[in-house]
Amino acid sequence: MLTLHTADLLVPGAGRAPLPAGAVLVEGDRIARVGPYEELAAGCPHARVRRWPGVLTPGLLVRGADELLERTYYPDDPYETAELGADPISGAEALAALSPTESRWGNSARRATQKLLARGVVAVAGRLTVPAVRTAVSRSGLTLLPPAPVSGTPSLDPFAGRESPEEAFHGALEAGAPARFAAFAVADPAQLLAQGATTCVATVISGRLLHRRR
Repeated sequence: MLTLHTADLLVPGAGRAPLPAGAVLVEGDRIARVGPYEELAAGCPHARVRRWPGVLTPGLLVRGADELLERTYYPDDPYETAELGADPISGAEALAALSPTESRWGNSARRATQKLLARGVVAVAGRLTVPAVRTAVSRSGLTLLPPAPVSGTPSLDPFAGRESPEEAFHGALEAGAPARFAAFAVADPAQLLAQGATTCVATVISGRLLHRRR
């Protein structure tokens, strides 16, 4: 199955210039071709087409996964928010009072991975020691990478504290690369950095559409 993903602006990463009306042709779990939409569509007339608003970029990387997934608890909405509130819970004292079991940590991590996918994240870096949390990450489709330096406080938004969007990209959009990318409802990279990853409308990992804003 060939799928052609296109947006108003394609930002391939790796220092390459953005391409207006660019597209990514996906075959299986890999990128087959990258180029102008009209050219790729003419060459593959039977490919399924997915059109996204805004910009299409490589998927994003979040650092500090251990802090975000094993030292931050995300209440279950609506079952826990009446008692705990909707905001994530962190800090040694608050977590000690909550005293979540491994199972609750796993469920919290599952909710967090959904938040990450909804922000265009395709990979997380950190050392995870709770088995249920590692399982939640694995089942989500996110790639778990070794720990990487974190600038500032870890955030669910990979663009937080960055000076350019490319600093948050994981890989590049090029033929032969894994098909993992995201679409954001913004006009250009500058607006993407200013408005953040919550503008994400779609996240693709291994060629599969794992998040789509409804």
